[in-house]
Amino acid sequence: MRFVYPQGKRKALTFSYDDGQSYDRRLAELLRSHGMKGTFHLNSGRLGLHRGDEVFIGREEIKEVYAGHEVACHGVEHRNLPTITRQQTILEIQEDRKALEEITGGLVQGMSYAFGNYNQEIMDIARALGIKYSRTVQDTKNFFPPSDFMAWHPTCHHNNSLLELADSFINVAGFYELPLMYVWGHSFEFGRTGDWSVIEAFADKMAGQENIWYATNMEIYMYIQAVRQQEFSADGLTMYNPTAAAVWVSTKEGIIEVKPLQSVKLAK
Repeated sequence: MRFVYPQGKRKALTFSYDDGQSYDRRLAELLRSHGMKGTFHLNSGRLGLHRGDEVFIGREEIKEVYAGHEVACHGVEHRNLPTITRQQTILEIQEDRKALEEITGGLVQGMSYAFGNYNQEIMDIARALGIKYSRTVQDTKNFFPPSDFMAWHPTCHHNNSLLELADSFINVAGFYELPLMYVWGHSFEFGRTGDWSVIEAFADKMAGQENIWYATNMEIYMYIQAVRQQEFSADGLTMYNPTAAAVWVSTKEGIIEVKPLQSVKLAK
């Protein structure tokens, strides 16, 4: 028996982009047009700001620009959390959540660390403030889900062997359970150079794959958390789903959906 993603898909792909500059419009639409989903981490204190060549998405267009995607925190003012006080860290995270939730009308519980800088205290503060996961900038170049979602290391930045890793992911080794490819970066890296070729080629290559689940960061977090709460009989043949989310498994008999609060015999 192996756990698989929703509808029996073996693999998952997600994106994570920071800072909310105007180039997010093109990136969000690119992903949407290819049937993909991503998470966009915004600084609520910079919304609508024009600063030199930096132009940030305005409050009034967030729902339209990020339709179908997830909006998440990146700190009110993009401050380096390890160098400020505990109280300032709390405000940087909590006020960002409050502002983004007011705009989106939903819960905002994801985050990425500004500058990729964090420590155990910051992880604990963020968790206490209702943050469920937070992304780092430490590329793993592998496809394992994170052991700790508060230190969620991505597969790669889009400038770090993206297309080569795409080929590896398409042909991912069988020992991976719930293989996940997680791409991160900043849309202004494409916009300032005018070169969108890498991310466009990646989207073209990965689109329409029947065995890939295209999901936001939060959707992946919620599903894997549900998987990790599954319970089994002593012989391992009966599975009970104590969560409010359906979970899928692959068995010798085929794909089985285990619904919330359901017990299923996995083998005779």
